[in-house]
Amino acid sequence: MTAGQPLAETAPILPLELDRVSFEAGGRRLIEEITLTFEAGPRTLILGPNGAGKSLLLRLCHGLLRPTTGRVIWRGPGAALGPGGPTRRQAMVFQRPVMLRRSAAANVAYALSVNGVRWKDRRALVGEALERVGLARLAERPARVLSAGEQQRLALARAWALQPEVLFLDEPTANLDPAASHAVERIINGFHQAGTKIVMTTHELGQARRLADEVLFLHWGRLVERSPADSFFTQPRTPEADAFVRGELLWPCAPPPEEA
Repeated sequence: MTAGQPLAETAPILPLELDRVSFEAGGRRLIEEITLTFEAGPRTLILGPNGAGKSLLLRLCHGLLRPTTGRVIWRGPGAALGPGGPTRRQAMVFQRPVMLRRSAAANVAYALSVNGVRWKDRRALVGEALERVGLARLAERPARVLSAGEQQRLALARAWALQPEVLFLDEPTANLDPAASHAVERIINGFHQAGTKIVMTTHELGQARRLADEVLFLHWGRLVERSPADSFFTQPRTPEADAFVRGELLWPCAPPPEEA
């Protein structure tokens, strides 16, 4: 197998469709009737101020949360193979990855085992994944003593070993220094070049300019704008996006009133 291919010979699970998806918690609507479709190909970066709902949207897409109303549907033929189809064909890397109390190599091997990869196939996949992210020399080091940047690369190695069709990334460089961030961006580009669909949140405009093919801009849980990256950064179509690109803080005193 090579990176970007599925663990089993199955059809694609994309496109992913969100149909009027809303999410409420604590009596507040945090995601407001978002309708959109993710297609294979372009790297999609989700931007917006703090509290806009970026991380919530990723969790809804990945299936960690269920929408209060609306539907999240994998429309590709691979989704018809049963509940395990979409689950095995996607992965998510968080801002602060959880490391198991075992070696770097064993962390990757465990991810493979819970996804049904046979024991005899795991060793080669583990070695390839660690080599890909530059951690081969640290394979036997306990994962929890690695630096923040190394732990994030290990989280990406776990995802790489699974060879997902879709990779969700929630601000994966938020706690990293510039050198570590550059290494993570290089790995993300490797996923993209291998054919994995990237859907990623970030608060860094510079990073979005480097990585994005298209931009989704959220504000108060609403999808305000969806544009090709070039036009978003040069000619944003909405006042909210224009203010964000110019570096103005979008922290109103209260969310917009409910529509009558």
